[in-house]
Amino acid sequence: MPARTRLWGLRAFFIIAAAVGPVFFMPGAAISGNFRVTPSVVELDRSSKSGVVNVINDDTEPLSLQVKLFEWSEDAEGADKYVESTDLVYFPRIMTVDAGTERILRVGIKAPAVERERTYRVFIEEIPPPKKPDSGNAALVAVAIRFGVPIFVRPVKEDLRAEIVKTVVKDGVLELAVKNTGNAHLIIKAIHIKGADARGGQVFSRDINGWYLLSGVTRLYSTDLADKCGAISRIDVEVETSAHVLAGKIDVNKEMCHP
Repeated sequence: MPARTRLWGLRAFFIIAAAVGPVFFMPGAAISGNFRVTPSVVELDRSSKSGVVNVINDDTEPLSLQVKLFEWSEDAEGADKYVESTDLVYFPRIMTVDAGTERILRVGIKAPAVERERTYRVFIEEIPPPKKPDSGNAALVAVAIRFGVPIFVRPVKEDLRAEIVKTVVKDGVLELAVKNTGNAHLIIKAIHIKGADARGGQVFSRDINGWYLLSGVTRLYSTDLADKCGAISRIDVEVETSAHVLAGKIDVNKEMCHP
């Protein structure tokens, strides 16, 4: 049975070379390859023990790619951490994709998760072609591209839960902490913050974009209330996740707005 997949944008980690982070195009940079992957997320479980990732070459030249698997976790600040792993079966490890064609990367589990979801990313990275003779444009810099596709090995019984564990205002800054207390990942779609004055009129509004929140992880969000803090008497917070909506509130006094 094919793996269950979910498309949630294509925020599948668009990365320069071996640095894990967003891609930055420098003036005069030359993209050495143009490829994409689909789906952007793969989910595996007892009934879907294997899945595929389609690697599509939109370039006019063949692309050589290498594939590596990493266990994916998040630290106390919510930053992604990666450790190379052999937990899953995946092949090919090296592939060539001809221009205008696609190839399939297969991924499978050795053993299903039991109590808590296991999380990985498979990184598909271009192997830069041999350096060409000097073309007379020394400003060109070759940029290798890679995608990191999330792979979730689901628990036997999924429990999706989260809670707001901290809501404070200090020195005019709202700090909000959300913890995933369940056994599988959630996506924080958005955080909606609204501040009201003593009469109940809205004087502050801000939305914060979210991201993945893995099982057991607490992520801290903050926002500067700026010059509106002194007028705010109450802040209402709504955290919209992929499973449910969390609500919280805090009463604000002027002492919270200044150091």
